[in-house]
Amino acid sequence: MTLGIDAVTEAARRVLPDDAVITDRARLRTYECDGLAHYRVTPALVVIPPDAASLAAVVRACHEHGVPFVARGSGTGLSGGALPHAEGVLVVTSQMREIREVRPDDQRAVVDPGVINLDVTRAATPGGYYYAPDPSSQQICSIGGNLAENSGGAHCLKYGFTTNHVLAAEFVSPQGDVVRLGTEAPDAPGYDLLGAVIGSEGTLGVVTEATLRLVRLPEEVRTILVGFESTDQAGAATSAIIAAGIVPAAIEMMDALAIEAAEAAVHCNYPDGAGAVLVIELDGPAVEVEAEYAEVERLCGEHGAFEQRLATDPADRALIWKGRKSAFAAVGRISPDYIVQDGVIPRTALPEVLTAIAEVSRSSGVRVANVFHAGDGNLHPLVLFDDSVEGAGDAAEEVSGAILDLCIQHGGSITGEHGVGMDKAKYMPRMYGEEDLDTMQLVRCAFDPGGIANPGKVFPTPRLCGEVPGRHQGPHPLQAAGLAEVF
Repeated sequence: MTLGIDAVTEAARRVLPDDAVITDRARLRTYECDGLAHYRVTPALVVIPPDAASLAAVVRACHEHGVPFVARGSGTGLSGGALPHAEGVLVVTSQMREIREVRPDDQRAVVDPGVINLDVTRAATPGGYYYAPDPSSQQICSIGGNLAENSGGAHCLKYGFTTNHVLAAEFVSPQGDVVRLGTEAPDAPGYDLLGAVIGSEGTLGVVTEATLRLVRLPEEVRTILVGFESTDQAGAATSAIIAAGIVPAAIEMMDALAIEAAEAAVHCNYPDGAGAVLVIELDGPAVEVEAEYAEVERLCGEHGAFEQRLATDPADRALIWKGRKSAFAAVGRISPDYIVQDGVIPRTALPEVLTAIAEVSRSSGVRVANVFHAGDGNLHPLVLFDDSVEGAGDAAEEVSGAILDLCIQHGGSITGEHGVGMDKAKYMPRMYGEEDLDTMQLVRCAFDPGGIANPGKVFPTPRLCGEVPGRHQGPHPLQAAGLAEVF
């Protein structure tokens, strides 16, 4: 260990129980990756603080000794965002999991960062409310990680992403200061620092408490499983539904290969012979849902649906959703290794992009299973390979990158909800110009001039905060305008 790590370890032992400070090599290796397992780094030190005060003390020690730190929740991330630093500290928030308040009267819940996403809904349901953002991993992912990645989920089509459901947060800065961001007011004045932190992937600090917005349980919910012969038909039906002015709570699509995997894993009983299925969920007042259901049924039929199945009870609805939400893990039934990709395209470009993905798959010989939030164009192609075959992993990476290029070419994005992390940092210059990246770096440096908070993530070649940006001669345009400071 370096002297800095030794000093941080001593500081951690002063504020944490012995079993919350991990230095044993074998135990450290259990934290060497997040959900993106093909990147692995063993941290120099792992700490598991029980509260914000002890977490802040560890971060202050990191700041004092120039030691990098990475925050980690449940470790379910799929972009390498919680990948440890080999010479740094991994700060694990999994023991900070108290639901401090649930206040139905003002639609609020106050929770620790280690609270599991679905547990917020379980706590709010008796009062007639729930927490809307629902990643597929909601049974195991934690709120702190959801904030870091601005997670979405199937129901973000109607209800929005995590950022739309967070009102305030307690936050530990890279200097170890504990501050409050945001307010419970619906439109607080001043700079939206909370908005900057949500989705910053742990590069600006660590959230230690979140005030969440709760949503009233709908009067009626209808979940429909629709079978099509092709993804083109399913995509056209999706566009027609949105164009008709209907905004379902969710519209999810799976192609034939993804359906095969889900059937093998959870026996979800999707329509035989389907080239694609849509899972469509409508919710709201009963009269409104009734009218929307009739229109959705008609539009799906007009666009080639050969089977439409309405969930008859909660168990039937849960089985329909189980097929979709188990899709990522289910692919392990048909492939020993796979890359979960996460790009975004305009919804109307679905047929063209899916055809292009199929051609990339055919020409490369690399299979791709498609699972995605069809309603908002958030693709989750699963690139399948066998890492025991020489060159297979490299080929899968090439296909994965080609899919992101397709997203960018069609006016989309390299990530919709999984974040950039380590995995996609190299693709950032394909989406942003150097001036854009320099400006983002200035924001990061304003929070963390020492560059110790989750270094090496998001940006392809992070600069020290005192360096002159990129190709610019002299100050960055924001600096010249007196709008930013060089640290």
